[in-house]
Amino acid sequence: MSISISSINYCPVKSISFQTIKSCEIRKNVGIVGDRIFAFSKGLDFNQAQLFEQKLEERRGKWNKILTLKNSPSLNKYNFMIDNNKLTLTQNNNEILTINSEESDQYQILSNKILQLENSLQKPLFLMKNKKIPFFDTSISNKTVLTHSISLINNRSIEDFKNKINQEIDSQRFRGNIFVEGIEAWEERNWIGKIIKINNISFKVEKNIPRCVAINLKPNTDDNSLNLLQSLKKTYNHFDMGIYLTALDNGQLNIGDKVSLK
Repeated sequence: MSISISSINYCPVKSISFQTIKSCEIRKNVGIVGDRIFAFSKGLDFNQAQLFEQKLEERRGKWNKILTLKNSPSLNKYNFMIDNNKLTLTQNNNEILTINSEESDQYQILSNKILQLENSLQKPLFLMKNKKIPFFDTSISNKTVLTHSISLINNRSIEDFKNKINQEIDSQRFRGNIFVEGIEAWEERNWIGKIIKINNISFKVEKNIPRCVAINLKPNTDDNSLNLLQSLKKTYNHFDMGIYLTALDNGQLNIGDKVSLK
């Protein structure tokens, strides 16, 4: 059976953005270069936000200290795109604001714009950046020791779920980095603890990805009328979709690259 990458995606800004690309750079102990390198703080003063930004130990278990789709679902109406150091906030593919991502003095302009757009959000709000220790779920969770991670999702698992609940499901709800085809539904769950190889890059398969209420949100809207989280539990007796990988090598991934199990 030939398994290959069908889609590659990354999120420059934690939780809010989703950008599809043809290839990506993989860096050992970092993950996909550029993925989740930004995040917005929530309820932290400037000094606290600086600590959260730079120190891994300051993040553990503090999900309520960053903006996520779980605690701020209205942000799902927006998206961030990054190109040549230009970070652009959009809605319905229309540009709202662009800043230079390398100029930290412009970050508060973007934070203020978010506050202006969504009056449900409160000050203080700061845009944080860390390229070496991005704001992955696994860097914030207190249930894992992973500092970095890459999510892989099996298209057929989504198809199986869709067929069983008789609902159309946009794969973007699961915000995966790598989507693969050519593997039976849910077979990826048998890869836990093993090594897979893609384009001469080795990855360790760490764990299943437990999902939260963010998957209930229809992409690019704040519509959460479809309770997919409840349906996952009812259908499979778990909340998982996809697996976490950690990169053991540097390299590049491309759409169409073959996936092999070592």
